[in-house]
This record gives sequence, C-alpha cells and structure tokens, in this order.
Amino acid sequence: MCTICGCGAGETRIEGQELEHTHEHVHADGTVHAHAHPPHEQDHHYADHDHDHAHAHRAVRGTDHLHNGHGPAGAHAPGMSQARMVKIEQDILGKNNAYAAQNRRWFDEHGVFALNFVSSPGSGKTTLLVRTIEALQSTCGLAVIEGDQQTSFDAERIRATGVRALQINTGKGCHLDAYMVGHALEQLRPQDESVLLIENVGNLVCPSAFDLGEAHKVVILSVTEGEDKPLKYPDMFRAASLMLLNKCDLLPHLSFDVERTIEYARRVNPALHVIRTSSTTGEGFAEWLAWITEGLVGQRAKRSQNVDLLRARVAELEAELAVLKR
Repeated sequence: MCTICGCGAGETRIEGQELEHTHEHVHADGTVHAHAHPPHEQDHHYADHDHDHAHAHRAVRGTDHLHNGHGPAGAHAPGMSQARMVKIEQDILGKNNAYAAQNRRWFDEHGVFALNFVSSPGSGKTTLLVRTIEALQSTCGLAVIEGDQQTSFDAERIRATGVRALQINTGKGCHLDAYMVGHALEQLRPQDESVLLIENVGNLVCPSAFDLGEAHKVVILSVTEGEDKPLKYPDMFRAASLMLLNKCDLLPHLSFDVERTIEYARRVNPALHVIRTSSTTGEGFAEWLAWITEGLVGQRAKRSQNVDLLRARVAELEAELAVLKR
C-alpha cells in the first residue's frame, strides 16, 4: 500500500511462498541500511523496534487521544519503519513533481489556465463546475478532466453542457497525479489560451500532496460540512490558493459560523482567498468568474512573453549565423 495515502499498489504475494520481512536502520549520516528477516524472525524484529512505532504512535498524556502522525513520515504503516516511509514518499513525490513540471511547462507554452478542484465528496463540486462552464463557455475555450475512482457520471454531466470532458478512473487510487493528467492532455488537447478545469477525486487528504502542474488548487468547502474542516485537514487548505465556501443558500437552515470557518482556514493559510458561493442562487459567481478571467489573462500574458522571448532568441541566432556566413 502507498505510504502517503494508502492507495495504489498493494502487497505482492506469491502463492505457496512466505515473503521475507525487510526493515531499515538509519545511520547518523542519514543513509538507510536495509536487511531482511525470514518470517520466523518477525516477532523479534517488532520487539526490538518498538521505539520506532512509539515515536509515530504517541499518546497525548492525560487525554483519550492517540496520534499516529508524530514520526518523521507524519503517518504510520504497520510493519514499516518511519525511514522507509519517508524514502518511499520522497521517491513518489519526486517523480510526480517531474511530471508536474512537464505539465506546467505545456500549460505555459499554450497559455492554458489550469485549476485543480479539490474537496470532500458531496461539496457540490460538479454542480459548481457546470454553472461555471455555462457562464464562461461563450467567452473562452474550456475543457475538463474528471477524476473519480469509478463511473463516468460527472464527465457525462459536463459533456451535457457541450464542453469536452475526459474521465480518469483511478480504481483504488484516491487522487489524480501528474502522470495521469499528462496522458489526459495528450488525448484532450485543450485549445491554446483556454481554461482547463480538473475535478480531483473527492478527498481532503491525498490530493494536497500531488502537484498536477496546475496554476492553483481551489478547495471547495460546503457549509453542510462543519466549520472545523480547515483545522482537521490543514494540508489541503495550506496547499490551496482559493477557498470557495459553497452552498451558502443553505445558511438560513444551518447553525454554521461563516466567520469562524474563514478564521480557521486563514489560521492554516493566511494568504488564502475566500469567496462565498451558491450554485443555486448564483451568489459569489461574479467574483468567482472575475477571478478565473484574471487568471486566464495572466496566463495569456505569460505565453505572449514566452513567444516574444523565443522570437528574440531566434533573431539572435539568425544574426550570429549571418556573421558566420560572411
């Protein structure tokens, strides 16, 4: 299982064979030394390495509270050392970031303003995207990448607006990654100087760690979810540039403290921009659409600047070539 989020590859088992158990020692210089124990030695291994589990599995004195995120990896996986978890996470995220850089370079070269929408299930993300598309499709090019573990229901809702949408099913995976998005771009091919809307899998944990090459993460929090979500899932709100506080039309029927929620979110991320929205009434959509338009203008300007720099470089090379021919 993935030590970052628990998704992806599972344990490999071969029928009729017992697999060796591997663990690591971390030396003073930071190197990791791994060695294997046959299955009958596993109990001895766990007894000798309780300190590693205790570090990641620390109880808070005087409370009924057990915290599994105090180790260097910030997480716990049964039978796996903190050093091994850190190494795996670094490898996975390093490869993902390389793919994300390729995607970002493509977006910049083509003037595509890409947004990564993240939220818990049921936040109203797809409905908000549909209304956004309906408001923008007469003024700019649009394309959508839909991420879900199974089904293509959301992509079908998007396609009903007339906008192209590509469905990515992640199976047991609980988030999109940059490699998936890069392959989707090859098939979807958003038009130059357009907006790409990426709807991530409904999950407030794992997508925070995975850069897709987007210009911004946009976190959607509905007023039906509770004020404390930014403090419960801080990594996501820290990674986002914008929070859409959605379903605000329901506020008269709820005991939801808007100001407290915004204060919690900005406690995690002081720079977080917040817009209150309702896909039902249209509240906040003028500000939201203006935010997108401003971002697209900036992305188009970046592309124009890149083109100008490329033309200037071509002119320099042509001048150098002319001198050589004399």
